Amino acid sequence: MQTKELIRRVEEMALPLCEQVGVSLWDVEFEKEGGQYMLTITIDREGGVDIDHCEKISRAIDPMLDAKEFDALPPYTLCVSSAGLERRLKKPEHFEKYLGETVEVKFYKAIDGAKIVEGTLKGYDNGDVTIEAAGQTVVYEAKDVAAVRLTITV
Repeated sequence: MQTKELIRRVEEMALPLCEQVGVSLWDVEFEKEGGQYMLTITIDREGGVDIDHCEKISRAIDPMLDAKEFDALPPYTLCVSSAGLERRLKKPEHFEKYLGETVEVKFYKAIDGAKIVEGTLKGYDNGDVTIEAAGQTVVYEAKDVAAVRLTITV
């Protein structure tokens, strides 16, 4: 099973579980970290996610992942966690929800001498990210953007 198909299947299984627990599904990732594969299900909830929410999702989905369709996967660790305050924005709906908020944009390689830019999220279009910082509005192309995260300003 390819990674995209695995993620799609896990999302299909996790969505109804998340609804039952009263959380929303933020993201699913299957990545190799060091020498270990991690299947990470990230959840969110207005008012925050606690360990009980994570445990309920983990206990419910773990036996479902024992199905024959997942037998070809390499050994992995299942992790269910909160999106967190400085969450990574990946999907169009993530960007839409946080328009006007302060974000940190990391680039694959430096742009105008910087690998990271912080500013107000003004727009998102097919991976292109529009940021306002220091009185200027700049559109960064999807090919240049490695990651976008919310930032907490104090």
